[in-house]
Order: sequence, then structure tokens, then C-alpha cells
Amino acid sequence: MNTGSNKLKRFAIIFIGILLVAFVAVNVFAYQHAYAMMNFSDQGVRAIKLEDMSLGQKLEALLLGVNPSRPSADIAPAALGEHCASVRIAEPGSPSIGAWHCAVDDNQRLVVLFHGYLMSKSSLMAEARAFMQAGFSVLLVDFRGSWESSEAYTTIGYLEADDVAVVLRYARQHFAPEKVVLYGQSMGAVAVLRAIHSHAIKVDAVIVEAVFDRLLNTIKNRFDVLGVPSFPAAHILVFWGGVQAGFNGFSHNPADYAQAVSMPILFLHGEQDNRATLQDAYHVFEAVQAPKHFSVFPDTVHESHLARHPEKWKSEVTQFLSDHQI
Repeated sequence: MNTGSNKLKRFAIIFIGILLVAFVAVNVFAYQHAYAMMNFSDQGVRAIKLEDMSLGQKLEALLLGVNPSRPSADIAPAALGEHCASVRIAEPGSPSIGAWHCAVDDNQRLVVLFHGYLMSKSSLMAEARAFMQAGFSVLLVDFRGSWESSEAYTTIGYLEADDVAVVLRYARQHFAPEKVVLYGQSMGAVAVLRAIHSHAIKVDAVIVEAVFDRLLNTIKNRFDVLGVPSFPAAHILVFWGGVQAGFNGFSHNPADYAQAVSMPILFLHGEQDNRATLQDAYHVFEAVQAPKHFSVFPDTVHESHLARHPEKWKSEVTQFLSDHQI
């Protein structure tokens, strides 16, 4: 009896040891993955869509994460228009923000554009041109960590909300527009919603494109794209990402931020978006108590909706702004 009991104890100890080793290993991998996802480097790799990765690249992404290079471009503001110029926006204690300002006509209506994850303001040049053609001045912004701004990290829209607030204060002080519209794409949409929630900013209208509802859900979606179970890896990744960035990742939820929206808001979303699903976006939409409209773009994934359906995008945006006298 003693021999059998001892064997059982040894088995239990070995089993518990294996579980502990597995638990530590998963957390180490998640920590590395979160760090790679949120920190840029000059030696980082060019961003590759998950769908375009080889099997080896997917395995590397799962185990170590992919350390992306700092988003950048080699374009001058004149490429957007002759009345466009670079501006530098900085407040004490805040990152230095690079932006382009393009003045149109009397400059009384301004659209401020915020880009997505692993992108820079150059990714929104087509949208900026569309707004300019409609008679709006534009201000294209690089979030912290991107191109002409300082820092080398991202927080997937959390601290970027502070950048939104800083930029809006600068715009009001230096350009004094009568009407202000905030346009955010993907992470930019999240940052705009969080800025409304956390900084109580007031503008005349908001346009959000390809927004996710919860950080946890968008991380889960990426695991689904890779074809692997999201539990518990996504939860651990969100935990360590939040720890590294100094916030609770499980509370970074645009569906909660949206409850603070008091101005008219337009949602633009791709029917086939697998990063921020249509259902995710509807969760955010349903939380809004202000005047709102939701437009679905058929056969569109997590991409520029203007590039995919230019006439529909322009029609939806123009009609929305006209309906609210902007």
C-alpha cells in the first residue's frame, strides 16, 4: 500500500510540475508577444497581413510575436496639396505629435483624421483628399510612435486618446474652426471614442471606421485568423499587454466609451471584417445614445472602405454631414 501511495504522490508532483512549467511558458510567450506587438524598433520587420503569412511566420508570430518596424513614409505634405504644411504639436509632459494641415477656402470646417494600428497619417491621404474636395480643411495626425511623432510604442488606442485631446486643443487654438469633425480608422476610431469618454471632448460630429468593441475580442479575432484557439492565450496576452502599458487591458472597451458620445456619429464598417467583426461594431453602435447611423460596406474586410467602395463612402459621409448641417 505504501508503494502504491508513493507512486501516486510522485505522479501528482510530476503532473503539477508539468502544469506549472506550461503555465510559466505560456505567460513568457504571451509577455514577449505583447511586447513585440506594442513596441516598434528600427530593426523590426515590415508589417505582414496575417492571411499572407507562411506557416513558419505564423508559428513565429504565435510563439514570439512579430516586432514591427516603426511606421514611416517618405512623402511631403505638398503631395496632398499646395496648401498643406507640416505642424508640430506638443504640450509639456506629452509626446510630440507630427501632423499635416491643409487649409481649404475659409478654413471654418475642419476634419481631424486619425490612423490605425501599424499605420501613419500617410495611410489617410485618400480620405483627406475626399474631405478637401467636399470643402473641408483637414488635419492628418501621426499617433505617438508613428512616423513624424515621438516615442516608439503603441497602446492600441488607449494612450492615443490623450493624443486626440492634445491635437484638438491645438486645432482650436491655432485654426479656430467653427465646425470640427473627428474621423478615426480602426485604432484611430478607438482613440477618438476613448478621448470623448476620458477627456469629455466636444466636437460637431464623429466618423468611426472599422472599430472594435473590446480589446479582448479583437485579439481573439486575430487568433481565429491564425487558425488556433484563442483561449486562454488571448486573455493572457491582453493581461500582459495592459501591464506593460500601464492600464487594465480588459477595460479597454470602445463599447463602454461609446456611452459618452453626445454628438452625431457615423459608423462605417466592412461586412467581411475579421479583425473587428460586424457584430463587434454593432455592439459599439448600440451603446451610443446620440444621433447615429450605421453603414455596411459589402465584400469589405479590415481595409480602407473609401478605396474599396469610393462612391458609397463619399455618399454616406457627405449625406451624414449634410443631415447634421456640417
